Amino acid sequence: MTRGRKGDRGKRVYHFGAGGAEGGTSLRDLLGGKGAELAEMTNLRIPVPPGFTITTEVCTHFMSHDGAYPSDVEAEVDAHVHRVEEETGKKFGSGPNPLLVSVRSGARRSMPGMMDTVLNLGLNDTTVQALAAKADNPRFAFDSYRRLIQMYANVVMGVDAALFETAIADRRRSAGVELDHLLPVDAVRAMVDDFLDIVRTHTGREFPLDPREQLWGAIAAVFKSWNSPRAISYRRLSGYPDHWGTAVNVQAMVFGNMGNDCATGVAFTRDPSTGEKRFFGEYLVNAQGEDVVAGIRTPLPVADGEESLESRMPGAYAELVEIYRKLERHYRDMQDIEFTIEAGRLWLLQTRTGKRTGRAAVRIAVEMVDEGAIDRRTAVARVAPEQLEQLLHPAIDAESAPEPIAQGLPASPGAASGKVVFAVDRAVALAGEGEAVILVRSETSPEDIDGMRVARAILTATGGMTSHAALVAHDWKDRPVWFQRGWQNQA
Repeated sequence: MTRGRKGDRGKRVYHFGAGGAEGGTSLRDLLGGKGAELAEMTNLRIPVPPGFTITTEVCTHFMSHDGAYPSDVEAEVDAHVHRVEEETGKKFGSGPNPLLVSVRSGARRSMPGMMDTVLNLGLNDTTVQALAAKADNPRFAFDSYRRLIQMYANVVMGVDAALFETAIADRRRSAGVELDHLLPVDAVRAMVDDFLDIVRTHTGREFPLDPREQLWGAIAAVFKSWNSPRAISYRRLSGYPDHWGTAVNVQAMVFGNMGNDCATGVAFTRDPSTGEKRFFGEYLVNAQGEDVVAGIRTPLPVADGEESLESRMPGAYAELVEIYRKLERHYRDMQDIEFTIEAGRLWLLQTRTGKRTGRAAVRIAVEMVDEGAIDRRTAVARVAPEQLEQLLHPAIDAESAPEPIAQGLPASPGAASGKVVFAVDRAVALAGEGEAVILVRSETSPEDIDGMRVARAILTATGGMTSHAALVAHDWKDRPVWFQRGWQNQA
C-alpha cells in the first residue's frame, strides 16, 4: 500500500452502490477522480448506478509486471461483479435480464477523452435477444450491441474506427436517413453483422462473445491507455506525472438510448465560459453519453427553450436541478456533471470540478465569496496566473468588425487568425515552421491532441459546448484556443 493513503491494506477493489460506498474523495489517489466522486455521490444518496473501482495501484502493478495483475485481483473483481448482480437483480452475461457494464478510466486529475472507455459489455448473440425481449425494444438492444462491437474492436482489438464510421454512413444512405438514431431496426441489425465482418476481416479473429473475456479485455485496454501517445502528450502538456496510473471503474449500464423518454447529457452548475450563475448544459434524446462528448451529434440545451430538457422531461429536470445544487454546496465549487435518464429515471454518472475560462474563474471565485460559500483566501487560490492572462487575450472590436461570414458557439475566450488546415499532421508541421494555424474538423477526437495544442483556434462542424474539443480548450489556459460548433456560412 502506498504511504499516505487511507485505503484498506491489500484491498484492490472498492464497491459503490445502494448500501453506500467504500471510500470517497479522501481516497482520490487510490480510486482516481471518477471513482472517488462516484463513491462520494453514492454516500450523499445521489442516484448512481452500482459498480466498483479497481485502484490505481493495480494499474502501476500491471505496467511494471508486463501486463500481469496482482494475484488476488481477479477473485476480487468476480466477487464485486456478483455484488452488482445482486443489487440490480440482473445477471452478467446470461439470463432473461442481462447485466451490462461500462468500463471507464479515472486518473487523479481530469484528462478528458485521453484514455479509453468501453460501454455495453456483456452483450453477445444470446444476451442481445434477452435484452430486446426484456426492454420490448429490439432496436435499442441491437443499437447497444453494435456500439459494443464498434468500441471494443477499436479500443481493445485495434481496428480502425473509420471502418465502422464508413459502414454506418453506408447504412444511413441505404436507409435514406441523415442521423444514426433514425436508422430502422432492420438496418441496425444488419449493421451488427457488418461490424462483426469488419472485425473478422481486419483481425483474423472473431469478436469475443464471452462476457468475462470482454470485461478483462476492456480493463486491460484502459490500463494500457494510460501510456497511449495521446495520454502521454496530454500529461506532458498539463504537467501531470507518469507514475500516477489510472483507476478503472466498472459500473452497471443505464441507458439513454431506449427511446424518447430516455436521454443523456453533460452540464455545469455555472457557465464555464462566463462564470454566470446559471445551469448550463447540453443533452441528447435517445442517445448514449459518448454521443455528447464525442461531438458526433449536435446536442440541445438542458435549460430554456422548447427543445430543452426542462421542457421535454420536466420531472427529471427538476430532480437534476436539486442534485446539481446539492453537489455545488457540498464541493463549494462549480461542478461538471454527466447524467443519463432511462425511462424517465435520472442517474448521475460523474461529477468533477468543472474546467473554466479565466474570465469564468474570476467571476465564480468572487461570487462564491459573496455567497458565503468560500473565503477570500480560497478564492484567490482558485484563480491561476495564466487564467488572469486570459483576460488580456485579443478580442474583436464589435463596433468596427466586418460583417461575419459564419457564426457558431465560442467555448473559450479570445480572437485568433491563421491559416486554415484540415489535418492534424499538417497543423503540427506548419506550426513548427512558425505559421499560425486554425484547425478545422468535422469533430475532434483524442487522437487530434497534438494538432489542437499547436492551433491558434479550433473550429468544428458538429458537437456542443460540453464536447471533447470544448473541454480541452477550457483546460489549456495558456493560449487562446477556442472552439465553435454548428457553424453555418452566412455569405
